[in-house]
Amino acid sequence: MAGTPQYLRNLNENLIMDALINQGAMSRADISRQTGLSKPTVSSAVEHLIERNLVKETGRADNAQGRKATLIQFNETAYYVCGVDIGATRIRVALADLNGQIVAYAAYPPIIQDMHQQQESNESQESKESQQSIDSQQSNESSERSVLLLLHGYVNQMLQKNGLEWSNIRCIGFGIPGVVLPGSGKIKRIVEPLTGMESAFSRDALARAFPCDVILDNDVNMAALGEYRSGAAVDSPLFVFFSIGAGTGAGIMVQGQLLHGLGGMTGEVAEMLLENGSRLEDVLSAYGLLHLAKQQGVALGLKTSNELKNSNELKESNEIKKSNEVKNPKHSDALPFSAEEVTGDNTDDNIDAAADGLQALTPEMIFEAARSGEALAISVIKQYSRMIAQALRQISTVLAPELIVLGGGIGGNGDMLLPILRQIAAEQFPVKPQLICSALGERAVVTGAVQVALQRTLLNLQQGVSEE
Repeated sequence: MAGTPQYLRNLNENLIMDALINQGAMSRADISRQTGLSKPTVSSAVEHLIERNLVKETGRADNAQGRKATLIQFNETAYYVCGVDIGATRIRVALADLNGQIVAYAAYPPIIQDMHQQQESNESQESKESQQSIDSQQSNESSERSVLLLLHGYVNQMLQKNGLEWSNIRCIGFGIPGVVLPGSGKIKRIVEPLTGMESAFSRDALARAFPCDVILDNDVNMAALGEYRSGAAVDSPLFVFFSIGAGTGAGIMVQGQLLHGLGGMTGEVAEMLLENGSRLEDVLSAYGLLHLAKQQGVALGLKTSNELKNSNELKESNEIKKSNEVKNPKHSDALPFSAEEVTGDNTDDNIDAAADGLQALTPEMIFEAARSGEALAISVIKQYSRMIAQALRQISTVLAPELIVLGGGIGGNGDMLLPILRQIAAEQFPVKPQLICSALGERAVVTGAVQVALQRTLLNLQQGVSEE
């Protein structure tokens, strides 16, 4: 309650911590001058902060005369926070101190791939009779437990490698490629191949699995915050982070605040319609790019089937494709077209060759082919960029942002996309924002997740929430 001794003490300690975080190590006298607090008040507050392990004495001041003053420093290693990017193609985990400095980072296989491997291992040890006796509800519950155990194991592994325990972690921020309901923390929808895991990734489920504070938000929102704090959009008053990868989405920040909107749907640009009536995500996601490449015959132009079969690239490409593709809900297959459509020839040899080429094709291969001068690939990138430009034009007209940052697995190819997009924007956009690429790349989501965890932790510490 305002005016109570406890409230005043928290206020004084918060002033001191803010000063130390912003200014670095200072003497007690310097803190008094910086905050306007009396020297006795500073001394009392500093002693209590030392007891809480939030500040520490370090060295002596370099004053010219008299006794050297002891310096006080914010203890950035008093506690730690984590950020976790639950991506469709990778799981990324970052560990950071109370200054927001990332001290450890690791990437892991897609959660579904790891689950399948674990399930296959378990199935090999069980009888068929036992497997058939498991009903669907029990199977779903087992899958959810497996997901949470994997995530817990990833973070636990990072803690052990850095000599930390769970008691050192105050908060974990999670970024998920789906719509997160702001109030309940439930997942309204999620991209392939994570469909069906909405319950496992809900805020309540994560809170039960991790012995610390938990924050959950859309991954593109997290990426936008990451770029704002330490990336390409530092201190930008109004900008849009436009992510293109397994899915498509936008994070919008105004004066340092993320917009969530009704039902957390702000930035769900996947549902936008282009001029030809196509749903945005269907044409701009990894699926859409591959479909466009198919129409141009790029699958056969990049490499021959024999070249792919004789290398490890085919195996790696197939694994990436399985985890990257976003299935079009209007079709039963991820790539709903035949090899005959690609070649214009229905001979068995050509059908087999086309199927091999399509199976191996990935967005990364298309961009690399374009960089190497492959004419068909360049044509695909130009057409694809024009569709991106249509979406950006609508966003720019409505929001008039000063900056749009492209990110995601596909959006990060700024060397190929930005020259085309900038030319179109200069010639056709009524509002002409600056167009740049993400500075954080694949770490954008975990960086933002670390930031939300850090903000929550510092707020709790400032409010005197128990550090036990």
